[in-house]
Amino acid sequence: MRFHREKTASSIHAFRLLAACLVACLAFVWTSLPARAASLVRDADIEHALSRMAAPLLTASGLGGNVRILLINDRSLNAFVIDSQHIFIHTGMISKMDTPEKLQAVIAHEAAHIANGHIARRMANIDSARSLAGLGMALALVAAAASGRGDVAGGLALGVQSAAERQFLAHSRAEEASADQSGVRYMAAAGIDPLGAVQVHEVFAGQELLTVSRQDPYTRSHPLTRDRMRAMQRFVSAYSGKSAPQPEMEYWYERARGKVTAFTNPPNWTLKRAAESKADDVRLMREAVAYHRLSDRTTALNRIDRAIAQRPNDAYYYDLKGQILLEGRQFNDAVKAYSRAAELAPGNPLILGGLGRALLTVNRPKEALKHLEKARQRDFRDPRILRDLGSAYAQVGNNGMASLSTAERYALQGRLKDAAIHAKRASGLLPRGSGPWRRAEDIIVAAKRAAQK
Repeated sequence: MRFHREKTASSIHAFRLLAACLVACLAFVWTSLPARAASLVRDADIEHALSRMAAPLLTASGLGGNVRILLINDRSLNAFVIDSQHIFIHTGMISKMDTPEKLQAVIAHEAAHIANGHIARRMANIDSARSLAGLGMALALVAAAASGRGDVAGGLALGVQSAAERQFLAHSRAEEASADQSGVRYMAAAGIDPLGAVQVHEVFAGQELLTVSRQDPYTRSHPLTRDRMRAMQRFVSAYSGKSAPQPEMEYWYERARGKVTAFTNPPNWTLKRAAESKADDVRLMREAVAYHRLSDRTTALNRIDRAIAQRPNDAYYYDLKGQILLEGRQFNDAVKAYSRAAELAPGNPLILGGLGRALLTVNRPKEALKHLEKARQRDFRDPRILRDLGSAYAQVGNNGMASLSTAERYALQGRLKDAAIHAKRASGLLPRGSGPWRRAEDIIVAAKRAAQK
């Protein structure tokens, strides 16, 4: 499990997050906008578990396999969408929701926002708010994101007129009611107990009575009211009796939740609670993480090996073993563990990236390149893969591709000025007209456009 830190003020991705997601919160959230770093959590095991839990809901919504569930390392309770391809969930939400049905209710609700076209409507609503309020909150948030100054948002937000606020928030309330109903319908169609949707609302009951600074972000972007709660209860009653137990999902959610808490809570906290795990292999995995974080590699490897003995064909336990070995500087053994993980899950980009990284540590860059390129083709937004690719290409003497990988990594992080430097170098070294050359030229053009704004 790895945390990829991205600067909120400079990241292109975070810019889109602020511009789209925070606009949805409008007047509720400007007081909590100070620029800070946010971490995207990438873990093959957790993402696999969440994908399994989301699959029936995404199928029921008509979205299919086109939406990915990604984690943000934040203890607050929140979930949101910023485009039609991703649902973001805070680690705090996974820690708080103690049944798979509760988290599936959150996923179903966010999927409904995508399926019902709310993202496009919200962006269109920015123009409406601008016409009513001049330089409104939406533009203030975008300006703050671009400048990296949260105080800018606070100053500009004072210009937002109440008429614009009321119009936007009324639209949001309508969206929330629509997403509630659609989400319950998706759960019922997938055979999942929709009572989880009511239980999620109960978790946040009373939040509107707290000051804004004490409210969970989810209640600010998803306003809760008594009427909405009563409506949700009616929706759920209409679909009662159409669900079945989910023993498989209970296992995978316990596993994902156990790994999230093992990496984000103190190791001693994990060791005291690991025995609460219903599945013995999950208990062993949690203990392995805790001992790994305590730098007790021997005990950590003992625990993960015992978990593997119970699930010998589990790619994700081999992936965790590879991480423990790699971070413990047992490089050759790490290559063996990651190789086994890649055999069991040959299409997983995070596992392929881990294998490529391990191969670099034992001076096998040509082999590393094969796996890292496969990983990049499947997930080109992972900065760590791009960093390792740059290193691998440099070690085999391909300076053009090394510069391109570095340029793409900087571009992904929003450092377009630095990206342009390396992209120009790549453009001069790569065969003119080739695919990589075009990628370098695209970065150069994007950097020029950004500099002109």
